Amino acid sequence: MKPDDLAFAPLHEQARLISRRELSPVELTRTYLDRISTHNETLCAYISVTADRAMAMAQAAETALAAGDHRGPLHGIPVALKDLFDVEGLITTGGSTILHDNVAQRTATVARRMFEAGAVLLGKTHMVEFAFGGAGINHHYGTPWNPWDVEVHRLPGGSSSGSAVAVASGLASIALGSDTGGSVRIPSSFCGLVGLKPTFGRVSCAGVLPLDPTLDSIGPMARCVTDAALLYNIIAGADPYDGGTWGAPPFVPVEDVEAEIGGTRLCIPREYFWDDVEPEVESAVRATARVFAELGAHVDEVTLDPLNRLTELRTFKNLTAVETCVSYGSLLQQRGEDFDPIVRQRMVDGFDVSAVEYLSAKRFRDMLQRDAARAMADIDVLLVPTTPLAAPAVDDCDDSGAQYQRVNGMCLRNTAAANLLGLCAISLPCGFTEDGLPIGLMLIGRPYEEARLLQLARAYEAATEWHVTRPDLSALG
Repeated sequence: MKPDDLAFAPLHEQARLISRRELSPVELTRTYLDRISTHNETLCAYISVTADRAMAMAQAAETALAAGDHRGPLHGIPVALKDLFDVEGLITTGGSTILHDNVAQRTATVARRMFEAGAVLLGKTHMVEFAFGGAGINHHYGTPWNPWDVEVHRLPGGSSSGSAVAVASGLASIALGSDTGGSVRIPSSFCGLVGLKPTFGRVSCAGVLPLDPTLDSIGPMARCVTDAALLYNIIAGADPYDGGTWGAPPFVPVEDVEAEIGGTRLCIPREYFWDDVEPEVESAVRATARVFAELGAHVDEVTLDPLNRLTELRTFKNLTAVETCVSYGSLLQQRGEDFDPIVRQRMVDGFDVSAVEYLSAKRFRDMLQRDAARAMADIDVLLVPTTPLAAPAVDDCDDSGAQYQRVNGMCLRNTAAANLLGLCAISLPCGFTEDGLPIGLMLIGRPYEEARLLQLARAYEAATEWHVTRPDLSALG
């Protein structure tokens, strides 16, 4: 297999070759490190590359295999971590120059679980400062380059921008991101990937820099649904270091993503998700309904009152801004000039929210979550666009003013609904614009029904070929 083909091969195919001893973890790791050396300066996917550590981990994986110790599908697979996951001995910047010397003392639970499963760490990826933004812009370390347009610098999506670019451009087999309002799904949509946001509390956030601890979720970013499910199985489950995971139902691994979907009910909401959607995006997403119908699913349109009431949350002050002020308020007050201006502008709003305003908004959100669970009792999945638009050019919105706020808001609007309503969701590619930019389909499921969500996503993926297309990086050298 040619190096480029190997780099873009699905994780599960790489794992099969490794388990048969037809592919060496060392060979696979070198392939990715060579590609990172060639392309990362332009693509700006990684903020730090851990080449020596990667080769040592790959050699250890290979030695274990030789001794008959095969740890599963992640054994010997090179991965990338968004730079808010702690890894003992490595710096965690959170996309901020303020934390340029923040050396982690222990490893985040999800990263530890990946390493115990045999994963090889290639490095830490770029992100929006403190994960507070959906567009993917970072003025400190640079905004990653969306690989689907090598001539125009387009938004990668945020805040897990570098993780998406790394996987989409063949600089990692798979990556982890965090999702508070869409930060896994937005970059997955813009970069043509599969991005899963599990239900809040299903995956531990211990050892992860927080944005909003009441909404933060950790999820995989992959080239196909099967790969996303494999990583989800490894990272999910209760963690004694994260109280948010204690109230979740016991985790049952997803054993079969190839399940039949006949009789499943998918619904297209009439409200909320379709405002200002670009025509090419709307056409591609609505066309997916025919595919699901041909697969035996029942697809109809519905009106859901909790979706209509989501707009009422806009009348409340920003809850996430309050949560970020709890985590970073002292830094903001002491070193405000060192923050990325587009992040500082959003974060300072948290200082203006009173306790009464915060609790009123939180109670309203809690009520909406209960109402949404009841409204979706007989609905398996909602079918909507991940984002209302394909990736815009960076120059068209990087003004730290009204244009940025408009685009950032559009990036987050559809995805944030799943977080606010306490649901799980997945984004997957469903087409391309005339300019060759990926379009994302989002499936939103009931709480803790990630298995069904992944099965539906896989059924659509198996019936189409959008996920096998890869960006042409030849012009980058």
